[in-house]
Amino acid sequence: MKLTKSIMVLVLAAAGLQADPEGPTIGAQKNLPVQDLLNMKGVDRETPLKRVTIEQRLNSQLPLDATFRDETGQTRPLGAFFGKKPVVLALVYYECPMLCTQILNGFGRAQRLLSLEAGRDYEVVAISFDARETPAQAAAKKAVYLKSYGKPENAAGWHFLTGDLESIKRVTEAVGFKYVWDPHTAQFAHASAIYVLTPDARLSRYFFGIEYSPRDLRLALVEASSNKIGNVTDQLLLYCYHFDTQAAKYTFFAMGLLRAAGAATALGLGGFVVIMLRRESRQKGSRTV
Repeated sequence: MKLTKSIMVLVLAAAGLQADPEGPTIGAQKNLPVQDLLNMKGVDRETPLKRVTIEQRLNSQLPLDATFRDETGQTRPLGAFFGKKPVVLALVYYECPMLCTQILNGFGRAQRLLSLEAGRDYEVVAISFDARETPAQAAAKKAVYLKSYGKPENAAGWHFLTGDLESIKRVTEAVGFKYVWDPHTAQFAHASAIYVLTPDARLSRYFFGIEYSPRDLRLALVEASSNKIGNVTDQLLLYCYHFDTQAAKYTFFAMGLLRAAGAATALGLGGFVVIMLRRESRQKGSRTV
């Protein structure tokens, strides 16, 4: 009997050693860290970070029929937040003690330097991947970042969503976002990035880390909008730069600049020829008179 109980204890302890990709118990309001018995005895265990990654799935479309609750508690299909403008997506959870806050803060810093405006030129969609979180938590988080943005009139362009595990998994799989629940820290282990999507919810650009270049973010939004936002300068920059998917930024494209210079030279020569032909025509007319 004692041996059986010992085996049961070892089995239960081992069960708590592995990070759970499904996440914590949904009905639990507060998950406490689980004691790491193996590491206490000097035995290494697999770290959750080995299963955490973001695989770029460019042009993959998000499931527009997946349902989420917005910050007011209204249930809406994901497609309700797409259709007319490009979208900046953040996959976070609102009670995250560290990395998610840094992701949103980094986006906020870049956003304040953009001449493009959330709500007018693009939409902001944050989705919690913790199925336990509620619209009240989403509303509190939205209030913080809307205040930081300093443009309350653009509140309609910000969307902080929560949903059930099925809807969350459909979105994270479409994005290539792989995360796990670590019972020893009672936190999700995950990577950091924001994503730019086209109006029809296709993944256009990935920006990794917690600091995002305002220039690169602007160009990505202009590109994702099919040039429906932005200006002539943006078009020229997109012509001379291309997006490096490995570095997750726009890099100088020499051939593009040469083409732009060649086009400018051709236009200049064409204009010169037209002017000279008109001048010659006027001179002939004057001699005839």
